[in-house]
Amino acid sequence: MTAVRAAESKKATDIRVLDLRGVTPMADFFILCTGANPRQIQAIAEEAGLRLSERGEHPVSVEGVRNAEWVLADYGDFVFHVFSEKARDYYALDRLWRHAREIPVPAA
Repeated sequence: MTAVRAAESKKATDIRVLDLRGVTPMADFFILCTGANPRQIQAIAEEAGLRLSERGEHPVSVEGVRNAEWVLADYGDFVFHVFSEKARDYYALDRLWRHAREIPVPAA
């Protein structure tokens, strides 16, 4: 939930956690959220990276920071996605992985 709390702290919207176990071997979880503009998208991704780093978790790879339309940080067991509204609608990961169980995000 560290990445979720980081996204919340930077005012990300439409935060969803998808449980992909049993659906794909790619990752156990996807964390999806949306930022309003490139600057906010970068801030969300950076905050999540900082908080996870403090816990000793480091990404295998990070993509999309420069363009900030879709930032993807792969942490092995989970992948953290920060989208612009346009990119989230276009790539539709929520729909693509509709067979995944959604994990409720408890209030902070």
